[in-house]
Amino acid sequence: MKQSPLYEQIYIDIAGAIAGGKYKPGERIPSEKELTEQYNVSRITSKKALEMLAEEGKIVRMAGKGSFVTGQDEAETVKEKSDIISGNPGKIRLIGVILEGFGNGFGTLLLNSIERECRRKELTMVLRCSDGSIENESRAIDDFLKLGVEGMIIMCSQDENYNPKILQMVVEHFPVVTVDRQMKGIPVPHVGTDNIAAAKELTKHLLDTGYRGICFVKPDADETSTLQERQKGFVSAMNECGIITDDSNWITDLRATLPSKHFEELMEEDMEKIFRHLENHPNVEAFLAAEYGIAQILHKCLFDKGLDKKYPIVCFDCNDNIVGQYSFTHVKQGEAEIGQLAVDTLIEVMNGSGSSKTIMVPYQIVEQEAVSKDNNCL
Repeated sequence: MKQSPLYEQIYIDIAGAIAGGKYKPGERIPSEKELTEQYNVSRITSKKALEMLAEEGKIVRMAGKGSFVTGQDEAETVKEKSDIISGNPGKIRLIGVILEGFGNGFGTLLLNSIERECRRKELTMVLRCSDGSIENESRAIDDFLKLGVEGMIIMCSQDENYNPKILQMVVEHFPVVTVDRQMKGIPVPHVGTDNIAAAKELTKHLLDTGYRGICFVKPDADETSTLQERQKGFVSAMNECGIITDDSNWITDLRATLPSKHFEELMEEDMEKIFRHLENHPNVEAFLAAEYGIAQILHKCLFDKGLDKKYPIVCFDCNDNIVGQYSFTHVKQGEAEIGQLAVDTLIEVMNGSGSSKTIMVPYQIVEQEAVSKDNNCL
């Protein structure tokens, strides 16, 4: 009897394990490398077996993350429920919205826009804030699924690894759209800002004004994709101007603005860090703050020392409408458009016509009066 090709044997083994419940929906199966070692075959053979499983819809392969068992039965059940709700005007159609938080700098306009667009599309929005905690985010996802939401808009809490509950929803084809923070390598629709380009343009604003000793300042949240992108844009602009910079010249560990950590003692600690940095880095001429809250801390620190006119601050986001709030040259994100497009994209996915597209909403640089330097970027 002719023996089956090795890749078919691997395929049969894994397909059987999935059917038998060894690998449940959303769970990761062995990688190409692991199968290569387990079956003592070539990488090409193990890849072929995984490709066959993916073609039949038994698994979903995610670049850099692995292969995960699909939940076709569960996804079909969700779709059937959605179809029933969509066809019955007497039912309330729910979508879940999970934000890290929202405030005057960023989030309020986004949330208002999502709510307005939901009303226009006859959807009801339920909201939870994660405070940057994956545990809180997971609890919100579980609660929303119990409520019977048809889809979710999520500003992801980010750590060393993505939330496995979000990965499972993606694998099971449950409608999800991310905003502000993108899950790199995961096939999920995203609506946000080109943070690299925006940070680059914001940095060039200071460079064109003549500043060279620009200090990049961010909260202590190394895994957040938006902060990584803004840092990348800053470094790119500096390098293009012939300036080599590294994180030893930056302030990267401020904590008072982190969600659920708004404590007075942390504010005092952050201000002390800024004072020490200025003492140890006399070459600092200006600051680029990755967030509006960081810019506010910087300004208070400088103001208390009578240095607020000496060091210009630029940042992402701002609140120009509140009396008494200091305005900075800043990146103004299209929050209202992000919210509207997030809802519209989610509806497309719920209707089965969406894709894992990324939508970058235009931003603008809003300039405030700044102290200029004589030298210009060559």
